[in-house]
Amino acid sequence: MTTYTICVFSENTFGLLNKITIIFTRRRINIESLTVSETERKGVSRYTITIKHTSRTEVEKLVRQVRRVVEVLAVFGYLNEEIVHNEIALFKIPTPIGAKPIDIEAINRNFKAWVIYWGLDYVVVEKSGSEEEIQDFFRYIKPHGILEFVRSGRVAVGKTPKGLVEFLPEDAEWEYYL
Repeated sequence: MTTYTICVFSENTFGLLNKITIIFTRRRINIESLTVSETERKGVSRYTITIKHTSRTEVEKLVRQVRRVVEVLAVFGYLNEEIVHNEIALFKIPTPIGAKPIDIEAINRNFKAWVIYWGLDYVVVEKSGSEEEIQDFFRYIKPHGILEFVRSGRVAVGKTPKGLVEFLPEDAEWEYYL
């Protein structure tokens, strides 16, 4: 299975997420991760969707079908080597009295993870990086116990020299988001 990242740029409209995900459902393609955010342009949203699929042809058909949705401005399908990507994860780790202490310095130095909240009985550690880096940290911290774990979807930008502005319709005046 190959990992594909599909980036969809659209108008920020109600119900569009449903329209897009239905296309995946009808094609029986499971969405591994989904992140939606504003872009540098007001009124323009970016959907970053990660899927695992064996057929590049099927993924290309999917991209063409998403492109036909009226509110969609641009769609791109990428392989991992064509993008710069990251995820973020939060780990809530217990710190009971008398337990083996967590080596915060090793966490910072070796895993580039940071304690972002100190509670009386637990700490919350933030780790950003690739899916593999987050899994490595998960395996490292698991013996200490994990009270909660949450991981974001992938965020990505293409390695192309062009940005979003080159792909937006030319007949509209787009304001920068501040």
